[in-house]
Amino acid sequence: MNKELMEALDILEKEKEISKETLFEAIENSLLTACKNHFGKADNVKVEIDRDTCDFLCYAEKEVVEEVEDDCLQISLPDAQEIKGDAALGDMIHVEIKSKEFGRIATQNAKNVILQKIREEERSVIYNQYFEKEKDIVTGIVQRYIGKNISINLGKADGILNESEQVKGEIFRPTERIKVYILEVKSTPRGPRILVSRTHPELVKRLFEAEVTEIKDGTVEIMSIAREAGSRTKMAVRSNNPNVDAVGACVGLNGARVNSIVEELRGEKIDIINWDDNPGNLIQNALSPAKIVAVFADPDEKTAKVVVPDYQLSLAIGKEGQNARLAARLTGYKIDIKSETQAKDAPGFRYEDYMDEFEEDEYDEYEEYDGEAEYEEGLEGEEPQYGDEEEFEAREPEYEEDETGEYEESYEDGISGLPESQKEEEPSEPTE
Repeated sequence: MNKELMEALDILEKEKEISKETLFEAIENSLLTACKNHFGKADNVKVEIDRDTCDFLCYAEKEVVEEVEDDCLQISLPDAQEIKGDAALGDMIHVEIKSKEFGRIATQNAKNVILQKIREEERSVIYNQYFEKEKDIVTGIVQRYIGKNISINLGKADGILNESEQVKGEIFRPTERIKVYILEVKSTPRGPRILVSRTHPELVKRLFEAEVTEIKDGTVEIMSIAREAGSRTKMAVRSNNPNVDAVGACVGLNGARVNSIVEELRGEKIDIINWDDNPGNLIQNALSPAKIVAVFADPDEKTAKVVVPDYQLSLAIGKEGQNARLAARLTGYKIDIKSETQAKDAPGFRYEDYMDEFEEDEYDEYEEYDGEAEYEEGLEGEEPQYGDEEEFEAREPEYEEDETGEYEESYEDGISGLPESQKEEEPSEPTE
């Protein structure tokens, strides 16, 4: 019997990851419960279990008295002397309780106590396992749709992918394996409730950490990330080793590393740029491939004004303002983008203040500012494609730039969505 009990405990410990000590405590509590159901009280009942042999002893502590008033708490002197020959009045005698004498109901209650404890510990173990994985990515198997939500099997527990955390347009089939980001793990009476996401920016960050060795070991650091799930992600990286190219490490040979991530994200475009401590250079990189004429910033107001060539305005703004919006999130600046023509017409603007420093289409100098803000959405333009940053996508680019005609036509198409105040006549080359 004891050998079988030991084997059962070993199996539970291995499969459920519940410690033997916890199981022993559950058995002790079950015996106490059985005694309480059998005798009506168990205040003076003690249970001892040998952890090595599983031998257990259940006994009641009774006081030796001349006249017994309570059988549960007292024992007569003659009865006590039968158990212990030198027993005397006032002594405490250990009276063994035979568990086989318990009734069916008491036995059933003891069983339920053990099962309940096992269930509680199992839930606790699962909760602790996934709580440690909170803010990390895991691989799950799509089970079924629950309304508009999706149930994801994460191994020992199920996660819920709410509609708000799903990428628009993504459709999953049952048994399909996907990577998800664990948002939150809650403890409930029915077990842990795990909320997962496919839209969180940290999902992209964790995918790069898993794919790129240099990021994992700290050589390359992800400084900032901005994402519009299903469409585009901008990520700024910095190398802590001068001999390591941060962008190149993230891209991999022939784009192998980043392409695997793009595939996992179902074709989402990824722009990787170099981080720069100079805010002006950082904004330039973030708005790439658009060329920047000048960057003006107000460190107190946490805003930045960016001047671009007339023909680059729609490129800098991006389709439906996406490029500028993501650049604002990435850099932490509120970015106001103007063309050269718009900037010249603005009050207090002096064209000569910056034109001496920039030759034609080459713009390399930036004033250094410190600020933080966001870009206001709503402007339309063309989607940026390739520039100083590395971009990878699963589908073909929306347009191809030409040195002359097609590029200009692209700008004209994109500016149609701009406010009336920004619909200027076709700009001409500036004159000194």
